[in-house]
Amino acid sequence: MDNRLGKVLVVDDDENICEVINMYLLSAGYETRKCHNGREAYGMFEDFKPDLVLLDIMLPGMDGVEVLKLIRKNSEIPIIMLTAKGDTFDKVLTLELGADDYVVKPFEPKELLARVKAVMRRYNYDEKDSEVINYSDLTIDASSYNVTYKGMEIKMPPKEFELLHYLASNKNKVFTREQLLCEVWGYDYPGDSRTVDVHIKRLREKISGGENWQIETVWGVGYKFEVK
Repeated sequence: MDNRLGKVLVVDDDENICEVINMYLLSAGYETRKCHNGREAYGMFEDFKPDLVLLDIMLPGMDGVEVLKLIRKNSEIPIIMLTAKGDTFDKVLTLELGADDYVVKPFEPKELLARVKAVMRRYNYDEKDSEVINYSDLTIDASSYNVTYKGMEIKMPPKEFELLHYLASNKNKVFTREQLLCEVWGYDYPGDSRTVDVHIKRLREKISGGENWQIETVWGVGYKFEVK
């Protein structure tokens, strides 16, 4: 697309913040759209068809949580939540609803840009590994971000897929939450380890286990993809 890196929809009720984010994204080579209202945001999402959404939680018209729910009904594109709240409930809730990441205000625009680049780099199909991991009832295809479980295609946001693929690519190896944050999220994540726990919980809700494999909790350490 005209040498641009991808399309980003920026949604924040603070016009100044929106403009600063927009400026950094444009300078980095992204195509952007911006808006300040939740209802307008969903309409713009359908029209613009972005590759990533930066979504504020506190929005007039419809809050960011509701917009997130609507987007996740039809799309698995990466969504990074923006919030002025430090409340753990909001962070965990948005992750459970399918957000890939969250950034707490105030933040450095360069840090946000780094997160956008990391997510987009992993979501760009041209850069994905073609490796396919197969078990009797589970197929993980990194070239298309598709997961097939017991004959059914399972929808997953990018971060869920990447976490599953990373664990399955390193079968029977135990990882701490901090290691998974670093390896899967791709930067020194400033949040807490609940991010990993929430994504593991969502994975287990979608793929509960197989004939010879299981996503195991290693108490006091972290997680592993155990193959018997």
